[in-house]
Amino acid sequence: MAYEMQYEEIVSYIADIPKFTTKHPLEHTREFIRRLGNPCHDRKVIHVAGTNGKGSVCAFMQAILLCEGKHVGLFTSPHLVKINERIQIDGIPVTDEEFAAGFERVKTVVDKMAEEGIPHPSYFEFLYGIGMVIFEEKKVEYLILETGLGGRLDATNSFEHPIMTVITSIGMDHMGILGNTIEEIAAEKAGIIKEWVPICYDGTSEAAAEVIRMTAEKKHAPCRKIGKDAFEIRKITDKQVAFSIVNGYDKNIIWTVTSTGIYQMMNATLAVSAMEEVLGKPLDTGKWQKALEGARWPGRMEEVLPGVILDGAHNLPAIERFSESLRKQKEYFAEKGEESGKTVILFSAVDDKDYEQMIHTLCSEQSADSYVVTKLADKRGASMEVLTDIFRMYTDKPVYTEDTLEAAFHKAMQEKGEDGRLYCLGSLYLIGELKGLIGEGYAEF
Repeated sequence: MAYEMQYEEIVSYIADIPKFTTKHPLEHTREFIRRLGNPCHDRKVIHVAGTNGKGSVCAFMQAILLCEGKHVGLFTSPHLVKINERIQIDGIPVTDEEFAAGFERVKTVVDKMAEEGIPHPSYFEFLYGIGMVIFEEKKVEYLILETGLGGRLDATNSFEHPIMTVITSIGMDHMGILGNTIEEIAAEKAGIIKEWVPICYDGTSEAAAEVIRMTAEKKHAPCRKIGKDAFEIRKITDKQVAFSIVNGYDKNIIWTVTSTGIYQMMNATLAVSAMEEVLGKPLDTGKWQKALEGARWPGRMEEVLPGVILDGAHNLPAIERFSESLRKQKEYFAEKGEESGKTVILFSAVDDKDYEQMIHTLCSEQSADSYVVTKLADKRGASMEVLTDIFRMYTDKPVYTEDTLEAAFHKAMQEKGEDGRLYCLGSLYLIGELKGLIGEGYAEF
């Protein structure tokens, strides 16, 4: 059956999927993918799970593969502004036309499934199917798949024969779905580990690391733990973090990431370690150094305007890592004898997050000069009045509330002044909305 839906209609259709279907077991995803012709069944797939850092690790691995001349597909979530961001070919999101063509192929199969009484794929399954048929069409050599939620039951885990798995930092998030302890959450993430397939993982949490290690042992999966002592900070500036990898490399080799988030040291080390295993050869230091320095992942300590930084910290572990990064950066300015200017935080969150603890951490661990609170456009957005009251419980600094994002951003920029720094965080929805706002002409701020 032929379709001629416009791109905007396609996006609207996909956005409506949660209204008429639910999450399905992996058997459903596998049948869905089988009916699509098992696209990419013979590709070199790297599968990534974790609570925080997945997107950054994927971006670093993609950068290394590209510098080695490889043809790379990347599937990630969520998107910030445009749904095409989830499906990239060689670092570039697919075009509207490519996305629409993938949709048409998937929709034809989905309609046939419906005729046979097979439930409609979920939102994430549908996008995963679109990605896989596009990657097949583009004949990618390497494919990096980021889980959407968890790991064991995630649609991407329907791919049964990856060449490498990576698990990033694990923390308390999505407890209602994944479990109420670090060990339970780690077990869900460790569900991506396959028989005899190498795994590289963040071993910062000993409790999570032990679960991953035991799972790998049961699956006979060679594993490499990257602990908190695997790297050393060499220098932090207002634009970059430089570090050395201690284990297995020349300590004098300096790696640089273009971000002020110190958590990127772990993410970059995970990427380097995984790629060394995947490519099966000693790293090309100079080439890989340039690749990492040039890699970008939107919304992670991303400076979008002078002194305006967007960070997708949307859970307590990520807020803690953000706070640590900010402390280190302030130490950098203090060592140079420079004034860093005012620090302003623009914050919002969704209702199902532990936003009180997030706010408490921000106020107790940071000395921001003022805070600006707003409500997300998304229906899950937490009450800005509630958020404001919580801020005022934990800080004596000014807390401003604005009904609209535009007004909140304007107020925050006024508070920042010419020499200050504005950090926008609390939700990826907030980051996406801000990117849209700034892209519409607010660069004058």
